Amino acid sequence: MEEQKRSFKSKVKSFFVKILLGLIVVCALILWMCSWTYSEGTRAGQLIKFSEKGVVFKTHEGELNLGGLRTGNANDGLEGNLWQFSVLNDDVLNDLINAEGKRVKLSYKERYKAMPWQGETNYFITKVETINP
Repeated sequence: MEEQKRSFKSKVKSFFVKILLGLIVVCALILWMCSWTYSEGTRAGQLIKFSEKGVVFKTHEGELNLGGLRTGNANDGLEGNLWQFSVLNDDVLNDLINAEGKRVKLSYKERYKAMPWQGETNYFITKVETINP
């Protein structure tokens, strides 16, 4: 009887250890996949907004006015053509703070999915160039 109890306890313990290891592997794989770059490119426009946002995780977010207007649905009418992005790098962060209100060309990388501590968007700025008017 005592052997059966030990055997049962060891089987239960082994089962939970396997589940825990499986969850750790899955989480590590998801984090690794989220760091993959989906696309890279540049966008140019006027930097109209830059802020630090978040309740638990503070992230740096911005908006770029790409110019022109686009139509919303029938009730909204016309709206500006805005592009939202996030920033991870402190050097890029300082460049953006200095360029607010100016025309800029932003180089970016798009990821499959951003983690909550990285930003609200999947677009991450890698380089800022000020465009002379």
